[in-house]
Amino acid sequence: MRVKAGRRAVRQVIAMSEPLIDAGQPKILSLADETQFAPNGIVSRTLLQTPAGRVVLFGFAAGQELTEHTSTQHALIQILSGACDFSLAGQGRPLKAGDALYMPPGLPHAVKATEQCSMLLTLFKPA
Repeated sequence: MRVKAGRRAVRQVIAMSEPLIDAGQPKILSLADETQFAPNGIVSRTLLQTPAGRVVLFGFAAGQELTEHTSTQHALIQILSGACDFSLAGQGRPLKAGDALYMPPGLPHAVKATEQCSMLLTLFKPA
């Protein structure tokens, strides 16, 4: 994935892949407290990983984007704060805090933060 800010490419994607939740133990998290932001970057934090799927928390600085890509899994995106433009199969759709978006496997998509935003991505494998 390539990340862009304005006209210049920025290669600051910080991925924290160690899950914050042990799948065998109950746990309560504050998503607002766990969301991290980086100037001119994107921070992703894996919250939970199981054989069937994964939950990832993203913090986007304003103007940051993930270029078009696809996934082999079902995806549910929930915008927690801020706003972004989501491109689904080439069609732009503005999303804001409180919005949710479902994407089936194989759908080309991209996202650009129009302001600082956070989102929760839930990926689950096809049956």
